[in-house]
Amino acid sequence: MLAEERRGLIVQILGEKGSVSVAELYRRFHVSRETIRRDISRLAAENLLKKTHGGALSVETEEPAFADRMSVNTKGKNAIGRLAATLVPDGASVIIDSGTTTICLARALAQRRRLTVYTNDIQVAGRLAGRNENRVLLLGGEMQGADGATLGRDATEMLANYFADFVFIGVSALTSGAQLLDFSREAAELRSRMLAQGRTKVLLADHTKFNRLAPVRVAHLDQVSFLITDRHPKEALKEELDRLTAEIMIAGDEKT
Repeated sequence: MLAEERRGLIVQILGEKGSVSVAELYRRFHVSRETIRRDISRLAAENLLKKTHGGALSVETEEPAFADRMSVNTKGKNAIGRLAATLVPDGASVIIDSGTTTICLARALAQRRRLTVYTNDIQVAGRLAGRNENRVLLLGGEMQGADGATLGRDATEMLANYFADFVFIGVSALTSGAQLLDFSREAAELRSRMLAQGRTKVLLADHTKFNRLAPVRVAHLDQVSFLITDRHPKEALKEELDRLTAEIMIAGDEKT
């Protein structure tokens, strides 16, 4: 295999997985570790990936389309949503972020009664409004295309008027150093505000978000009460997450 072809395949792998190790690549391509490291260094110099200790990360700067995200790991996201819903009793107030996993949470909350819901997601609002004596407040702001979500200063300032028993936010990227990242400043600021406006703060992250990159940091990860996911994080990330106060909950292998 030519070096150019191999480097193209490395970029393709990162586009699919988000991260890859040197060991995985040298086993796959049957070349030396030094060759793989040179490939990674060259691709990093061309801004086609981010070089890390022992591997590489994708440098995608735009979030994948909503329809594409909705089709990824549906089983895991549904399991996360069901487990997250067990935390919420009837009569609770909840802030629910936009996203594919939080839509699964909203579906799992359908039998709860007398909820007060604050959300920036039209699909979440639609699933919970007008039933079981729920009260649903949709945060104002600029609509984000096909996502069905509102963002921006109006949404953030409206949310500042409320405080909830539970906050559930989704994840665009959770990477080494226990950094919670997002693809836009508006989304990062709203999620940061959500984490500041609730008593029990819950992060919903399926395993495909681990060791990914996005350009904007979300504040208050150190205040998260629970991280609910569908697989145990790999050792390096797990060690970093263990230094936080969050309890990691693994959604079981349930039928969807």
